[in-house]
Amino acid sequence: MERNYAIDFIKFFAILAVVIIHTFPSNDKLGYFVLDNLSRFAVPFFFAASGYLFSLKVNSNPDSFSYFKKYATKILKIYVSWLIFYVVYDVLRIIVAHENRKAELAKYIDNMTALNLFYYGQGTSGYQLWFVISLVWSIAILYLFYRLKKVRLLLMISFCLNLLGLFGQSYSIFEELPVSTTRAALYISLFYTVLGFWLATIQSWQRFSGKIYFYLFCFFALLQVSEGYWLKSLDSKHGEYFFTTIFLTLFLFLYALSNPHLGKGLLITKIGGNSLGIYAIHVFFIDMIDILFETIGLEPGTHYLLMNLVDALLVFVLSYTSYKLIKSAKYKLVNRA
Repeated sequence: MERNYAIDFIKFFAILAVVIIHTFPSNDKLGYFVLDNLSRFAVPFFFAASGYLFSLKVNSNPDSFSYFKKYATKILKIYVSWLIFYVVYDVLRIIVAHENRKAELAKYIDNMTALNLFYYGQGTSGYQLWFVISLVWSIAILYLFYRLKKVRLLLMISFCLNLLGLFGQSYSIFEELPVSTTRAALYISLFYTVLGFWLATIQSWQRFSGKIYFYLFCFFALLQVSEGYWLKSLDSKHGEYFFTTIFLTLFLFLYALSNPHLGKGLLITKIGGNSLGIYAIHVFFIDMIDILFETIGLEPGTHYLLMNLVDALLVFVLSYTSYKLIKSAKYKLVNRA
């Protein structure tokens, strides 16, 4: 199986986009709004890439169930490990920062419901972990439909759920979906994971060149900005994904499939291969940098562009470096054992 370097190459820009979303102000100024909107390709691309790679593995593995168990267990371990990390961090912050610690701890524990922790990925300061637990649920549902030979049916169902989820976000100005959040497996991750899985099983995309897919990606990126701006003008909720995100993600992924050697040998491609680790730890460093800025008299979340760039760069570099150190330490411990 030939490695697709383009996926990791684009993952670099995707994880950089995630850091930008979480460190830059989002809506107040046009430039920030456009940057936030364009960065929304990141998470759908991650899900599509996960589904694509999962498809390659299960379709080439005679014992697909063993691979499914191994993969799902690996992702679940990652989630639980980082969940524990953020719980410990949160508790320490409460102890240090609050006088009425018992009341704050009780409030914190009350929010840690089974639904929050094991479906929505909420309940701790590690809010970004929703991606990891959503991927577990998506892979589980996808594998069930794979065994039933109904992946195309699931693609249609998940597409409808994805559209429905828009009404829990920016499209709620027309009709609001009565759920607490649509940033969850059924509404976002399932569709994009199944889309990636399905793309690995077809060859019809090869009829067109990568250049065409790139132009289509650019077109829908601009269309997504227009869609987001239109919704913003209607005073809608802040959107994390849009209708045009579907086509933007599809054509970006097809561009990656059409150019498998894109980024081969580049450092940023190597960094992109570590995107999940950067994703898991970066929120911790956002907090650390905010505390540092406050300590030296700077205001976090300001609209001063240079400071936003420094903030994002520090978070990104510290996250990548720390994750590499964690991986290295883990490797040494395993080999020593």
